Amino acid sequence: MNGAESLLTTLTNNGIEVCFTNPGTSEMHFVAALDEVEGIRCVLCLFEGVLSGAADGYARMARKPASTLLHLGPGLGNALANVHNAKKGHVPMVNIVGDHATYHLEYDAPLTSDIEGIAGPVSHWVHTSKSPDDIARDAAEAVRQAGIGQIATLMLPADVSWGDNSNGPEEAVTVEGPAQVPESRIDEAVALLRSGGNSMIMIGGREVDSQQGLMLSRIGKAAGARVSTETFPTRVARGAGTAVIDRLAYLAELAIDSIKELDQLILIGAKAPVSFFAYPNVPSAIAPDSCNQFQLAGPNDDIDQVLESLLEKLDAVDVEPDVHPLDIPEPPSGALDANSAALAIAHFLPENAVVVDEAITSGLAIFPLTATAQPHDWLNQTGGSIGWGLPAAVGAAIACPDRKVLCLEGDGSAMYTVQALWTMAREHLDVTVVIFNNRKYSILEMEFGRTGARGGTPGPKAASTLDISGPDMDFVAMAQGMGVSATRATTAEEFNAQLEEALQAKGPRLIDAMVPTLF
Repeated sequence: MNGAESLLTTLTNNGIEVCFTNPGTSEMHFVAALDEVEGIRCVLCLFEGVLSGAADGYARMARKPASTLLHLGPGLGNALANVHNAKKGHVPMVNIVGDHATYHLEYDAPLTSDIEGIAGPVSHWVHTSKSPDDIARDAAEAVRQAGIGQIATLMLPADVSWGDNSNGPEEAVTVEGPAQVPESRIDEAVALLRSGGNSMIMIGGREVDSQQGLMLSRIGKAAGARVSTETFPTRVARGAGTAVIDRLAYLAELAIDSIKELDQLILIGAKAPVSFFAYPNVPSAIAPDSCNQFQLAGPNDDIDQVLESLLEKLDAVDVEPDVHPLDIPEPPSGALDANSAALAIAHFLPENAVVVDEAITSGLAIFPLTATAQPHDWLNQTGGSIGWGLPAAVGAAIACPDRKVLCLEGDGSAMYTVQALWTMAREHLDVTVVIFNNRKYSILEMEFGRTGARGGTPGPKAASTLDISGPDMDFVAMAQGMGVSATRATTAEEFNAQLEEALQAKGPRLIDAMVPTLF
């Protein structure tokens, strides 16, 4: 058994069943091993940013990591933006990065680079395997290090891959579960909540499931505290029957105003909130200086344990939670814009769908309007690096083949990783993509004004950097060219009909929704 075969067998022994890949010469023995080792689904992506985003979406929905296979330092570099997003979302990932043979490195061939140096900023654990006898053990350690919410990056030199591993594969390792939070710390939180001050409990982390939401609502009502998620929780259960929970606003000014009177902020899986960017005369920290921000639990702590303990200590077990009713709006008519599209999505969204949200400005109305739609899971863009939505939809659909995936995508963001459409077609994935095509980097137009640059009004050269028309992008043609059925909607009625048909059909579909900008 060579090193690559022992590595793949070790991955399958540890429940890793999917490898998102874009290989090169150094990885050919890994590629060959795919035919020798049963149990790995190999998903080819045409750009490394697609495969890293797909690994993120997969892990969120499968609640376990996928493997990636990347070609040397440049391949890893191409993947970094979506590895960054996964790290910010506390999403586990096992990256395998091929390298030159150990004896070839001294010659500084064109693709030689400092792979460990590239991997370090976006990884919790980085390691280079030294010999074929080590690779299976190292792979098992990568799985253990990835755990429930970390990025592990393992370098696989070519000769380690093709050499004989006399030790064979490793069996399953023990992956540490979420860490227990000391009861004394929970008691401190209870004391704060009972102190009579103005309190908020903010939840975040890797996932806020429906049961956690209901527990949080009970706790908030019993303690007389507001309850909220962080701005972009990684995965959150929403829709009819889920708890009524606020979401911290994205715009710093709105977020600051919403919590300006807080005396204490109890953080469960969320960090102390900060502004996404710095703006003149706007504080970076969202909470007021006088607010006691108490970190009760981190994202890899046992949040269920914390909520259950709070329920008991606050006598909240029998409190009736506030839940969203099923309240589906009528489909819209007339002009197609971000608001009418939001109404249509809330109307037609199927039960148990997975919504991947990278709609940016065009999606501002969709989140509140779908609060009373059919129950669904919502995946948020956690690291701010665009080009995540289409790949994440690929991964979510592979993790959950029996659930409809709806990807809400801005036109500018889509062009970062549009190659994901090809993978959707190749893998016959049940994904409906809605492109909000306003031919602008509209979010940047808004941010230009907020930063106060040039008095908030761009000149002609600056404005040209925010405008992505001329030539206008034809997403229907692009999608069809990669094997995805696609249509264009210019009215609310057209959008209604196309969305209903796409959500009822199986397989990948794309709707190019022509909408005006909001700003």
